[in-house]
Amino acid sequence: MFKRLLMFSLTFTLLFNCAVTEKPEFVKLDNIKVIDSNSKRITLSADAFFLNKNDVGGTLKTDDLKVYINDAEVATIISDEFDVPRKKNFTIPLTVTVETERLIDKNSLGGLLGSLISQSLKVHYKGDIKYKIMGYSSTYTVDEIQDVKIKL
Repeated sequence: MFKRLLMFSLTFTLLFNCAVTEKPEFVKLDNIKVIDSNSKRITLSADAFFLNKNDVGGTLKTDDLKVYINDAEVATIISDEFDVPRKKNFTIPLTVTVETERLIDKNSLGGLLGSLISQSLKVHYKGDIKYKIMGYSSTYTVDEIQDVKIKL
């Protein structure tokens, strides 16, 4: 009987002393930039910034984060799970490589020519990042547009 009471007390103490008050806070998607470009591919990167105030971590995963360039869908980011550090600010890198052939079609040719002249692309990240911990899951909606300079 004493062992059961001790186990119950220990479990109760552990559950209520760990702060799992809320999911990590999605701060912003920023630092969208072209990290490499050539005649065959364009590689884009972005950072998703989060703040975790909890004593426990969890995992984050992007399953269906779409990338649009000049309003044309060009790629989907599917990533491995990222471990969420406890009580810390952290970033998740989101990198995608786009074949330049995907940018060229008769519907977006005018936009692409305009981008080459202005040396910038309109990059749009849209979709969800999923957070999981101990059977609980939550979703963050990402919808960020930035003009990104390209080097020819």
